[in-house]
Amino acid sequence: MKHNNSIKTALLIGATLAASQVAVAKPNDQLSLAEGTPEKVKVAFQEWKEGKRLRGRKDKCYGIALAGENDCKAGAGTSCEGTSTVDFQKNAWTYSPKGSCEFIVTPDGTGSKKPIA
Repeated sequence: MKHNNSIKTALLIGATLAASQVAVAKPNDQLSLAEGTPEKVKVAFQEWKEGKRLRGRKDKCYGIALAGENDCKAGAGTSCEGTSTVDFQKNAWTYSPKGSCEFIVTPDGTGSKKPIA
């Protein structure tokens, strides 16, 4: 019985820690939003650009990070966070506010929820 309580406690602690994780998003001044972006997304995007940390649900958005400022996944030969080698690298992602990725515009094109070919 004591073993079951330890497992339950560990699961509860793990769930609590997972829920409290905060993304270290890296917006930049070269990002804008497309016409027709919903107001709720505009507000979340502006708060993110002003430096508020993203909490809760978010999008993995490819092609929007500056070199060395991706949250993870930067293609072959790289490890993870901070390993993108060029601005707006198409196979590197960073977190963006939930629902915003498809509306984000960069000097090189738009953000994508999947790696950009």
